[in-house]
Amino acid sequence: MRQLIAANWKMNKAGKEAIQFIDEFKKLIKNIKYAEIVICPSFTALNEIKKSIINSKIKLGAQNMHFENSGAFTGEASPLMLKDVGCEYVILGHSERREFFTEDDELINKKVIAALNNGLCPILCVGENLEQRKNNKTKEVVEQQLRICLKNIDKKQMTKINIAYEPVWAISRGDPNHKAATPEDAEEGHKLIRNFLEKMFDSATAKNTRVIYGGSMKPENAKELLSMPNIDGGLVGNASLDAKSFAEIVKSAKLN
Repeated sequence: MRQLIAANWKMNKAGKEAIQFIDEFKKLIKNIKYAEIVICPSFTALNEIKKSIINSKIKLGAQNMHFENSGAFTGEASPLMLKDVGCEYVILGHSERREFFTEDDELINKKVIAALNNGLCPILCVGENLEQRKNNKTKEVVEQQLRICLKNIDKKQMTKINIAYEPVWAISRGDPNHKAATPEDAEEGHKLIRNFLEKMFDSATAKNTRVIYGGSMKPENAKELLSMPNIDGGLVGNASLDAKSFAEIVKSAKLN
């Protein structure tokens, strides 16, 4: 199984800047073998990025979507719109969507189902915040998120879903003094997720679901994180905004 390395550019990089990144990045990853690479730009850059990655090893993803295919939902993008522009992946349940836009697990579950129904591969984010971690509620929080977000999903559909363990306390959000989680911390969270998937589905589903790390992966820690037995890739934020930095992370990927 190839590791999944996905770039979440968040609200950064307009069209011209995005294209410059892709042009540089493509040259840096010519010999990459072991990573499945996904770029998730802002909605306004999706079309230009799609044109730039034709005949490359890069796949296109979106950072969010609505669960309806159409309707009176001002400012939203539907699954059909994402497919039309060439997306194969979509990030759902990101901690910033949960925290700043009050998205709950029931809403995220609707989005996961809508993505699957429209041929998109979800990158479903789960994880605990600092207060929850301090109160030893990591297991309770993560299992509850998985239980609800994956409600009414069967084993066949799970083959299209990627889980991103995103411990909110470990995300830098550009803070230069931030200290990331240790590889052991990350591995513990991934193992928790895999164990729960086994209980919710079966051992084969747990083994074959890619569980990737979304807590400030960067070139300095990528190799060690990606060498952990239960970490199948990374959802990369700040470090994905620089082509050389992101390429170094991609080069750290291996076969799991």
